[in-house]
Amino acid sequence: MKRLADFLAALVGLAVFAPLWLVLAILIRLDSPGPVLFRQIRVGWQGREFVLFKFRSMRTDTPNLSTAELQATGLEPYTGLGKWLRRTSLDELPQLWNVLRGEMSLVGPRPALPSQTALNLGRKEHGVEALRPGITGWAQINGRDDLTDEEKLSRDMEYLLRQSLILDVSIIGRTIVTIFTGKGNK
Repeated sequence: MKRLADFLAALVGLAVFAPLWLVLAILIRLDSPGPVLFRQIRVGWQGREFVLFKFRSMRTDTPNLSTAELQATGLEPYTGLGKWLRRTSLDELPQLWNVLRGEMSLVGPRPALPSQTALNLGRKEHGVEALRPGITGWAQINGRDDLTDEEKLSRDMEYLLRQSLILDVSIIGRTIVTIFTGKGNK
């Protein structure tokens, strides 16, 4: 049932946001050289790797690191428009395509990079990888980038135990509030 709801919501989202996608694509191309879409390998459902899509918010020479790892380098990887895309989470819109393809869900644990070994192993050990990764999730509305990998895993395990349609709707609603406040987004 969740997969059907995800599929239909992604289909509607792709249709509704198509004009915005066009505007964002033009703005990204005008803002900095490089592709409009950013593709990155992530670990998803049942530990399978897949290509995650985002609007490009960083310079093309940015190393392929997690947000925490990037912050530790002291680099300023974001383009002028990219800072705004990240703060508003509009960079995540292309993941509706990942949802449509069955690689992601609207709500679930955020997919990790393969290099985030401890988080991926923890998810495997605790059964979290049985969930499709989400565009948003319990950890996103409860700390997001402010969380350590251990805290993310804890929130993921809590979601695994508590998942329901009501919780998913609540997470989507709280995600919208989080987007407008920028809380926890780095």
